[in-house]
Amino acid sequence: MKLGFLTACLPESGLTDIARWAARQGYEALEVAGWPASDDRNHIKVDSFDEAENERVRRIFAETGLTLSSIAYYENNLHPERGPEVNAHVRRCVDAAAALGCPTVGTFIGRDPGLTVRDNLKRAEDVFGPLVEYATARGVELVIENCVMKSWHPDGYPGNLAYSPELWEWMFGLGLKLNYDPSHLVALGIDPVAALTPYIPHIAHVQAKDTQILPGAIDRYGYHGPISGAKGWYRFRVPGLGQVDWTRVIDALYEGGYDGVVSVEHEDPVWSGSPEKVQAGLCIAYRTLRHLVQG
Repeated sequence: MKLGFLTACLPESGLTDIARWAARQGYEALEVAGWPASDDRNHIKVDSFDEAENERVRRIFAETGLTLSSIAYYENNLHPERGPEVNAHVRRCVDAAAALGCPTVGTFIGRDPGLTVRDNLKRAEDVFGPLVEYATARGVELVIENCVMKSWHPDGYPGNLAYSPELWEWMFGLGLKLNYDPSHLVALGIDPVAALTPYIPHIAHVQAKDTQILPGAIDRYGYHGPISGAKGWYRFRVPGLGQVDWTRVIDALYEGGYDGVVSVEHEDPVWSGSPEKVQAGLCIAYRTLRHLVQG
């Protein structure tokens, strides 16, 4: 395995600076943000990807010795209005990944909140069938993160239909792979290791994020969380500052034969607010995981 992180947490920095800093800290890989140019999270210029951009990115990774593990574009592929636009950008990410020799592109299934789950799953089959075919023809795998994305539903219900093992089995049937993130399973009352173990052959990428349960809050709000705008009963932290048992998670990955990248996804509100604080959070994550993630 290799240890890396998702660059989206450092939107103020360029890819060159991020890669050089990552290499100095001992990180071995980057999961690079590939949102459109209108978004700050665009460390690879996917929507204007040409030979010059190809050479720029290749040079950065060659100079630092890092691995490009994935191009990240986590948006709602089933959005009732923007869905086709999102689907088109996923294809652009695939084109860039293929040109760079990057094995995966990460995204969400998403959801149309105006439709039932059953109807959304049927729509997803129609949308992702062609996307998977497009990616496969170019030697790229589409990986889906198991984030719940409650903010995409007006009532706070799951907005990304890939949040549970039941749904993972459905999406594997479409040719999609899993970008496994244990933090979201903690927030659903699912044991991250029990959920992980049967599906390791379908995992093409891993994100490392932790979940801290806030004392007493779940007794007021329940698993679905508050309707009052309050913060809820948990928050995301960098690895080592929450409830995830990283020794068991990484051990299960090794035992199951996973040999890819473990990529820190920094969404920790305590270690945010400036590039320096974000980097400090990434250093905490590195110290937590380095002795576990061995090449």
